[in-house]
Amino acid sequence: MADDDKDSKTEQASGKRLSEAHQKGQFARTAELGVVLSLVAGLWAISLGGASGARDVAQYTITLLSQLHQVQFHAGEVPLPLLGGAKVVAIVLAPFLVGSVVAALLAGGFQSGFELTTETIGLKFEKLNPMAGFGRLFSQQAAVHGAMDFVKMVAIGYCLWLAMRELLADPLFSTPVEASYLGQFIEHGIHRLLSRLVLILGVVAAVCYAYEKHKTNKDLMMTKEEVKEEHKQAEGNAQVKMAIRRMARRLAQRQMLQAVATADVVVTNPTHYAVALKYERGVDFAPVVLAKGENAFARRIKAFAAEHEVPMVENRPVARMLYATAKVGSPIPSELFQAVAGILAFVYRTHRYYFYRLPSRRAALATEGAVSA
Repeated sequence: MADDDKDSKTEQASGKRLSEAHQKGQFARTAELGVVLSLVAGLWAISLGGASGARDVAQYTITLLSQLHQVQFHAGEVPLPLLGGAKVVAIVLAPFLVGSVVAALLAGGFQSGFELTTETIGLKFEKLNPMAGFGRLFSQQAAVHGAMDFVKMVAIGYCLWLAMRELLADPLFSTPVEASYLGQFIEHGIHRLLSRLVLILGVVAAVCYAYEKHKTNKDLMMTKEEVKEEHKQAEGNAQVKMAIRRMARRLAQRQMLQAVATADVVVTNPTHYAVALKYERGVDFAPVVLAKGENAFARRIKAFAAEHEVPMVENRPVARMLYATAKVGSPIPSELFQAVAGILAFVYRTHRYYFYRLPSRRAALATEGAVSA
């Protein structure tokens, strides 16, 4: 059955599947990348301060050996020359330690996309199952990892053999040399060894990562039924979002229609656009848009305005400009002040009785809104 399921997974993993797998820590990663970056950090440290560090070690060694007969040892005390040696070693090793820490962080970040996978933190009891562990021990993945470990062991052994052969052929072991040559010998030997290790293990790390990438993509592949089900869920989510947007739009329209009853004027196109405006002296800096709409909703605004005897003025260019540039609940644009002022002056002259009743209507609607809230 498991083989049948694997065979039926013919579709590439979707973005949603990849994201969920990444959160669970299921992505391509290999420890060899961290090893290679650590070796690169070591080479960087040698290039940065290897020569000066070698000279410091050599100078300290010369000083210590030349004054060794003067050093007095007492129980419970550390001789000062030895403390100085610890300081020299710490300064020499500091770039290596800092580089290794940075390399480890970069290795993990490169493979995880610098994203924290919190679901991988914590104890998973299924991993403590001895039968599952026994199965993993003799699985195909374990065999592949074992082969890769064998290749790494051979590669590292070959590098060590080359380094040992070159070191033994150095004049240090056959002819007298100066004491300062010891530092150069150590620096050059480590540099050659790390260079070979970076080259060989870099190839091994690339092969290991390519295998892990291929295996992860293969494990995350989906069946056609899973793809269809995910599409259905996505469509369902889209339908829910559309329904929420429709409800929000209806609520906004209902609120705008209720506000039309307190408008000073409704500017129309006459059939395509309708914009309701309010202006209270001493309260509003400029006329405020209470509602706006086009086509069907514009007709509803006009019908609601007629029902509440709100003055309506047909002005096609002003109506179009108000609908295009003004926002509901905000003052009108400054370039329309003069045109709207003329419209308001007209309705103030022709609908005096309406504006006589308008303050009490606004107060009554405000009270109803406070009670309903």
